[in-house]
Amino acid sequence: MTDTPVDNPASASNSSGQINPEVLQNISVTLSIEVGRAMIKIRDLMRLTQGSVVELDRIAGEPLDLLVNNTVVAQGEIVLVNDRYGVRLTRVAPASERMKNL
Repeated sequence: MTDTPVDNPASASNSSGQINPEVLQNISVTLSIEVGRAMIKIRDLMRLTQGSVVELDRIAGEPLDLLVNNTVVAQGEIVLVNDRYGVRLTRVAPASERMKNL
């Protein structure tokens, strides 16, 4: 995806003050997948070596979170697609909830 500058900032919204959907569709966002979280002390972090295991706050088989700009918008499970990891979405937050949190 490439960033496309808006030639005329006034064209970003229409006369009723609503944002032009074409402008929104060209905005880049960061998509990330969260497997789980852990809080550890710095001393424990410094002791980690290859082969160390960090216990996460999720149970095996629990859905992963799909985040857009650090906001959870969906949940899913890991799948393998042509030797690459992917995520099959199992639950998507309603559009109104996703837009409210972005």
